[in-house]
Amino acid sequence: MNINYSFLSKTPGEIQEIIAERLRTIRRKRKISQKKLSDLSGVSLGSVKRFEQSGEISFLSLIKIAYALGQSGELEHLFEETPPLSIEEILYGQS
Repeated sequence: MNINYSFLSKTPGEIQEIIAERLRTIRRKRKISQKKLSDLSGVSLGSVKRFEQSGEISFLSLIKIAYALGQSGELEHLFEETPPLSIEEILYGQS
C-alpha cells in the first residue's frame, strides 16, 4: 500500500500520527519488535509504544529511532533552505 500523504492540508497532530505510522510500518517490515527498537535506539520502551500509539515523542528520541531504523537520511531534508516567500524575507535575510 503506497499512500502519498501531503502535509499541506494536515494538522500538526495528523502529521505526527502519519510519521508514527510510517516508522511503525518500517519497524514491522524489518521484523523488529518494539522492545528491540528500544534497545537499538536507546529510547525507553514506553516512549516507543507511546510514539506508535499517539505520535507523541521528543525530537531527540525521534532522531534516535530514525537512526536505529536506518532512516537518518530522511532527517536531512527537514527545514532545508527554501526560496523566500516575500520581498521582506529577501531584504531582512541579508544580514
